[in-house]
Amino acid sequence: MKFAWIDLRTVPEANRTAVIDAAVHSKIAGVVANDPALLDDLPPTITRVLFADVPVDSPHLVIEALHEQDRLDRLSTAFVQVSDDRTLKLACAAAERLDHTVVAFTDPTKIPLEIVIAAAHGAPGKLVTVVADLVEAAIVLEVLEHGSDGVLMAPKDASDVFKLARLLETTSPPLTLTTLTVEAVTHNGLGDRVCVDTASHFREDEGILVGSFSSGFVLCCSETHPLPYMPTRPFRVNAGALHSYVLGPANRTNYLSELRSGSKVLAVDAAGHTRELTVGRAKLESRPMLTITARSPENVEVSLMVQDDWHVRVLGPGGKVRNVTELQPGDELLGYLAPEQRHVGLPIGEFCKES
Repeated sequence: MKFAWIDLRTVPEANRTAVIDAAVHSKIAGVVANDPALLDDLPPTITRVLFADVPVDSPHLVIEALHEQDRLDRLSTAFVQVSDDRTLKLACAAAERLDHTVVAFTDPTKIPLEIVIAAAHGAPGKLVTVVADLVEAAIVLEVLEHGSDGVLMAPKDASDVFKLARLLETTSPPLTLTTLTVEAVTHNGLGDRVCVDTASHFREDEGILVGSFSSGFVLCCSETHPLPYMPTRPFRVNAGALHSYVLGPANRTNYLSELRSGSKVLAVDAAGHTRELTVGRAKLESRPMLTITARSPENVEVSLMVQDDWHVRVLGPGGKVRNVTELQPGDELLGYLAPEQRHVGLPIGEFCKES
């Protein structure tokens, strides 16, 4: 689980109490200071981190600046300023061996951080990266897909602390998928469909959840699997008609017509695991359309309108790939039932009937 420490050393004294209160309230993992008195009254749920040149007799986690590799055996936690090849190697050695390694990078490139993350992979300790702001924190937490275990940020005020806490909560929880049984496939004639091209590769059992009704979605397959007459496009989902809902992060939906470069969608696999993906392009074109009507074991009707072509695919139980033009009544698909209705994409407990 990712975590954050906040650094009090540069927080203005006028804001310090509010920042500490925000850290406690939002369950920030640790507070860093160079004055032990600022840490003494923190609750036991927060790690008290003291920056010091030499160890002190206190219950604080003491971080010492590490300058030479021969000091590693005398430390459990260290701070390394990475500015060249020597200090990069020092940071890697520390991350491999110490309980906590805090690293700061002089240059804006993330290549040195990638090298430290790779060196520390599988090590029992935790890597904490110093970040300048919330934007950099979001990047650092995802570098090499693994990211730094934690970030250390000096907030300007209490609002920065709350925003940092929310950033750590953006891990994508799993969804409970259901098995839908196809009832009918209807050919509709011409309509506008949207292909969603993401900035990431889909895995073979992944797609996105799309539906005509906000109450239910079908797992639409990516073009990861080979197709005749055309190359695979493992970043693409031929997703459905422009009016359709697509499920995104934080249980929010968008119409397919609303997606733009930079929008977010959820990749969902056959077991319900999810991850947030960035849309690189949404491509709308007129094509013949068909409607799949299916029903859940709870008797909820789920509808999906997609391009009427054999190469458009949806996923069934176990990640089985199904061509939409070959679907028959009784076939099984993977889907998701939303527990709430929607208003401007947000879940809300109100009466709503869609047909």
